[in-house]
Amino acid sequence: MNISVRVSKIVFVGAISVYLVLVVFNNVTDYWSNFNFVKHVLSMDTTFPGNAGMWRAIDKPWVHHAFYVMIISAELLAAFLCSMGTLRLYKSRQDLSAFKAQKRWAIYGLTLGIIIWLVGFISIGGEWFLMWQSEDWNGLDVAYKIVIVFGVGLVYLNSPDGGEMS
Repeated sequence: MNISVRVSKIVFVGAISVYLVLVVFNNVTDYWSNFNFVKHVLSMDTTFPGNAGMWRAIDKPWVHHAFYVMIISAELLAAFLCSMGTLRLYKSRQDLSAFKAQKRWAIYGLTLGIIIWLVGFISIGGEWFLMWQSEDWNGLDVAYKIVIVFGVGLVYLNSPDGGEMS
């Protein structure tokens, strides 16, 4: 029985789980650093002067905190789903049909991760709040990289698992 592909998928999802756990850990233990990022993006205070989109700016601190807590909560859920996916995939690695059935945890986690960074950071932060205009508070490059890694993980996870007939 060739389980090397399944083990590789487990390691890949596990690596993403570690990343997500560290993201949540950093956001909770160093709340104010990344809170300031959210605050500046929502306030649009470093976008191009006089841009026509400034009516979108939010300068209410409670909204900044609410956005940040929603981001952390979504990241925590993605970390949980990917971690559970890693654990369940590992436990079912010897049984191909069980392995396929347990993919759903990781699929949900990877999909949520893509949504967080594609919708939250690239679409809402980057386009709605014009983060792309800021030299100081621009997380688009990192967001694109994360979406690519999670997307590759999702495609790889759903490729043949080893043991199937081609």
